Amino acid sequence: MEEIIQLDKQLLLMLNGSDSTFIDGAVLTLTHAATWIPLYVSLLFVVIKNNINWRTIVFIVASAGLCVLMAGTVDDTIVKPLVARWRPTHDPQIGALVDVVNNYRGGNYGFFSAHASNTFSIALFFSLLVRFRPLTIALVCYSLVNCWTRLYLGVHYPGDITVGLLWGAVTALTVYSLFRFVNSRWADGRRRRYTSDSYTSTGYDKRTAYVPVVVLILTFVYALVRAYFIMDSIA
Repeated sequence: MEEIIQLDKQLLLMLNGSDSTFIDGAVLTLTHAATWIPLYVSLLFVVIKNNINWRTIVFIVASAGLCVLMAGTVDDTIVKPLVARWRPTHDPQIGALVDVVNNYRGGNYGFFSAHASNTFSIALFFSLLVRFRPLTIALVCYSLVNCWTRLYLGVHYPGDITVGLLWGAVTALTVYSLFRFVNSRWADGRRRRYTSDSYTSTGYDKRTAYVPVVVLILTFVYALVRAYFIMDSIA
C-alpha cells in the first residue's frame, strides 16, 4: 500500500502545473462550477423538449439531483473527514513541491474527488437517459476535463480521481436503475418511441441532443478566451 501511495504522489507531480499562465487561466476557469451552468441548462432543455409531462421532467431532474447528492455530498460530508487524506497542496511530504496556481489550494482533505464523482455521475446518467453517442462523448469529455483540472491544480492525487470516477459510475448506474424502475410504474408509461433515424433508441430528438454538445464546445472556447484576458493577473 505504501508503494501505491508513493506512486500516486509521483504521478501527481508529473501531471501537476505548467509554466504557462495561459493554461493556468483556462484551468482556473474550467474547474469553477459556475462555468458549467450553461451545460446544465442545456441538459434541462433536452429533458423538457423530449418528455410528455411535467411529472416525468421533475422526476428526471430529481434523479440528477440524487446523483449529485450521492456522488458529492456523501464524499464531502462523510468520506473525506473519515479518511482524512491530505490534498497534495496540504501534504507535509510533497506540499512544497506542488505547483500552486493563484494560491488555490482547496480544503485540507482530498479523498476522494467530488469533482470526479459529481461530473461522471451526471455524464453517465444523461448518457444512459438519452443514448446518443455524440452527447455521450461530449459529457465524458466534460467529466475528464474537470478531473484533469484537479490534477493540474494539485488538489487531488490520481488515486482520488480514479476512486471518484468509480463512485460516480456506481452512483449513476444505481440512480438510473431506480429511475427506470419507478418511472415504469407511476410516471408516464406512454413514453414515445420512434424508429426514425431522427430519434435515439429512448425517443430523444437528436437535434435537441446536439444542443449540449454545442454548448460544451462554446464553454471550452469561453475558457480559452477568458484565459487570454486574465493570464497577466495570475500569480
